[in-house]
Amino acid sequence: MRALAIDLGGTNIRAGISEEDALAPRLLGRWPAPASLDELRQRLASLLADSGAAKMGICIPGLARNTVCAWVPNLPFLDSVDFAALFPDVRVTLGNDAQFALLAEAVGGAAREVDNAILLAIGTGIGSAVLADGRILRGAGGAATSFGWACADTADQGSDVHGWLERTASGTAFDRIAAGLGYADGRALMTAVREGDEEPSRAVEPAAAALGTALAGAVALTGAARLIFAGGVVESLDVLGHLLRPALTRQLPPHLRDVEIAAGEFGTQAGLVGAGLAAHGHPIWAEDRP
Repeated sequence: MRALAIDLGGTNIRAGISEEDALAPRLLGRWPAPASLDELRQRLASLLADSGAAKMGICIPGLARNTVCAWVPNLPFLDSVDFAALFPDVRVTLGNDAQFALLAEAVGGAAREVDNAILLAIGTGIGSAVLADGRILRGAGGAATSFGWACADTADQGSDVHGWLERTASGTAFDRIAAGLGYADGRALMTAVREGDEEPSRAVEPAAAALGTALAGAVALTGAARLIFAGGVVESLDVLGHLLRPALTRQLPPHLRDVEIAAGEFGTQAGLVGAGLAAHGHPIWAEDRP
């Protein structure tokens, strides 16, 4: 039975047809993110009608509780929306974008050979997900692994909007460091580091050390064998991985220091792939939870 896979982001919406015997959905198209709930409803209704799908997996950039959007900062009109109520004739599976991305990587990507892994999606913010003993860790109300809120600074005063790690080592943070040195953005900054320029290297090191230190706590807590990076930072993982490794290693016990650092294999399609897999009830997603 075919499923409609939806990757709903803050900027774009992607749709594809997912067949049970295929890993990657067949892409139907990409459009600007809807500006209202009514616009989204019309878009999804049209896609369902055209595809004839009886199942739909939806990936959102926020907190999902079963089929209800609990908190979607970039698309606030979705807050408290129940997709199962919007589409009562379709079996809906809703999930966080990082969790669905890790599902994709666990089934056929960078986490397929391990049972315990952490995915960190670093772009404008920081999204995250954990694979624990072969299942995606979802936590109470789907709120597990909000890793952008990890903190390794006891003097930090906190924020209601962005966590410490997100403020310190997200793509936005690297853009800010770049601007302070006269570079166009974080990508240009990382290029300069790659080329051996000392000033940008010194500027990036504190953020990389913060990321490595925070990740050490996550690895120690979960026993993850692999750290998978996704999002815009993947382009600079050769630089960032090298810079964060010393702090990561320093804060881990000997038996965990060989944790691998890898790039996600599905790129921008990871959420869409995961949405299709979840819609078909893949056991790694373990949909049968309250």
